[in-house]
Amino acid sequence: MKYYAGIDLGGTFIKCGIVDEEGHILSKEKIPTGRERPYGEIARDMAQLAAGLAGRAGVPAGGLTAAGIGSPGIVDSARGIIVYNNNIGWKKVPLAAEVRKHLGVPVYATNDANAAALGESFAGTAKKFHSCVFVTLGTGVGGGIVADGALLEGNRSAGAEIGHMVIRAGGEKCTCGRKGCFEAYASATALIRQTKRAMEKDRASALWKIASTLDDVDGKTAFDGARMGDRTAEKVVKNYVAYLAEGLTNLANIFRPDAIVLGGGVCAEGEALLAPLRRKLNRMLYGGTKYAPVELLAASLGNDAGLVGAAHFAQQRAEEA
Repeated sequence: MKYYAGIDLGGTFIKCGIVDEEGHILSKEKIPTGRERPYGEIARDMAQLAAGLAGRAGVPAGGLTAAGIGSPGIVDSARGIIVYNNNIGWKKVPLAAEVRKHLGVPVYATNDANAAALGESFAGTAKKFHSCVFVTLGTGVGGGIVADGALLEGNRSAGAEIGHMVIRAGGEKCTCGRKGCFEAYASATALIRQTKRAMEKDRASALWKIASTLDDVDGKTAFDGARMGDRTAEKVVKNYVAYLAEGLTNLANIFRPDAIVLGGGVCAEGEALLAPLRRKLNRMLYGGTKYAPVELLAASLGNDAGLVGAAHFAQQRAEEA
């Protein structure tokens, strides 16, 4: 059995796990990132965390085969360089080489959403499929594309930015600078904004009983209101599902994967979200569902998807080397 360290780099925390070649997590822990520090210190902490967890997992000295890192932003996965990470303020940071210097094993890096997609494909919901598109609904809309077990990263691994395809020309302003992006309509942030707007227009809505102030609104608020039969809440949910279905159908028509896997906090709604989405996706899917259906499922690895995927990315790259 071979063992790999999977590291999920976030702006607040660094999560790490020791993962075997079958995708089982043997030990895991998280530590503060301390993003204001020089990258060399953060890289040293990553290496020390991985080494400590390997020992805790019972991996013998020298038994760690490789380590993988999932990082937000643009990552040159061929060279392990963080080209741009706005969460931490990095540009052209040779992170993989720096961690390897301290850890003493090969280290590889990829985008964090790509890592999560690979994790779900290798050891999660999409394990039984040959291909999948993973979409995470959080502050933004991120994701990754896996075909025959390998990531589709695009030119210089800068692709798969699925949140930034336009679904409404001239629509809502996106943080990327364009208007009408999928992210501007289907992220959890967008759902919260849509809920607040609806509440401001309808002061008699039951949504005000769920969230007494606009600051209390979260991604569950509209769904909770819809379950109470509130018409304003039902309209928010209906519109949100329609926006999400537009983007997912685009992805399904372009890549025609075996499955689309959804992750992020909004997916805690389960079938209240997935059932109407499936109906819309199946209705709009090019050519229909008989010849090449696309399954729509919720992710299963949760916050572990990134570290499992980073470890598997390292496994793949080590086997190719």
